[in-house]
Amino acid sequence: MSVNTPTSLGSDMNMNLDLAAVERGGLVAENVSCWFGERKVLDRVSLNMRPREVTALIGPSGCGKSTFLRTLNRMHELIPSASLAGKVMLDGQDIYEPTLRVTDTRRRIGMVFQKPNPFPAMSIYDNVISGLKLSGIKVSNKDDIVEKSLRSAGLWAEVANRLNDPGGGLSGGQQQRLCIARSLAVEPEVLLMDEPCSALDPTSTRRIEETIVEISERVTIVIVTHNMQQAQRVSHQCAFFLAAENTPGHIVESGLTEQVFGNPIDPRTEDYVNGRFG
Repeated sequence: MSVNTPTSLGSDMNMNLDLAAVERGGLVAENVSCWFGERKVLDRVSLNMRPREVTALIGPSGCGKSTFLRTLNRMHELIPSASLAGKVMLDGQDIYEPTLRVTDTRRRIGMVFQKPNPFPAMSIYDNVISGLKLSGIKVSNKDDIVEKSLRSAGLWAEVANRLNDPGGGLSGGQQQRLCIARSLAVEPEVLLMDEPCSALDPTSTRRIEETIVEISERVTIVIVTHNMQQAQRVSHQCAFFLAAENTPGHIVESGLTEQVFGNPIDPRTEDYVNGRFG
């Protein structure tokens, strides 16, 4: 993984940096470009993800949404051929600075994946606290952390009497909420979600969405979703990504969710959110 700082931010940078960007949980991408080997997959993406709000990344498959999401907690660099230019600022500090430990960054910026990935043979209780152990965080009362995290993830009422059962025995929706609880246990500033409801039934999806709305009051959330109704229900702002055969992924338009869906500036945005392509 190589990180190259661009010589200039460019005149087309679509950002509205304000004081909120340096509050706890303020996440800002500045001219982020990504490559896999020689292939450029993301071109000069700039986005202000405001603290304690939900930002939805929307757009057709293959336009760089998930790649961009992975750059936000340095998971992009896990791919040997990957490289990146630009900056990702958390609370005003570039997370790619050489002096910052990757493990510390990923504790502050958690990730929930498309497919639930609890430790299947580990108990529900131990799943929740596993992040604490991996991060080397010592707490005086693990029971309180487990209950608080499961309540925040909307799962406590369903599992309170079986915390010693294997996490792999839960339903798909419950496993996803368990993964959210595991992420919340280390008290991240930001939580990234890569299509967290794509494999879930409508009831489980509704519960996950309720959880997203609730925890966004204290945690910044960035979510990739192909569900336009979901983006409208849970997000405060949206960024519409697009790519073409010879054009890497980039942001066509971003802004308040009600504006992007109700009065978009670019006709391509209007076509996409109304289901005319993608």
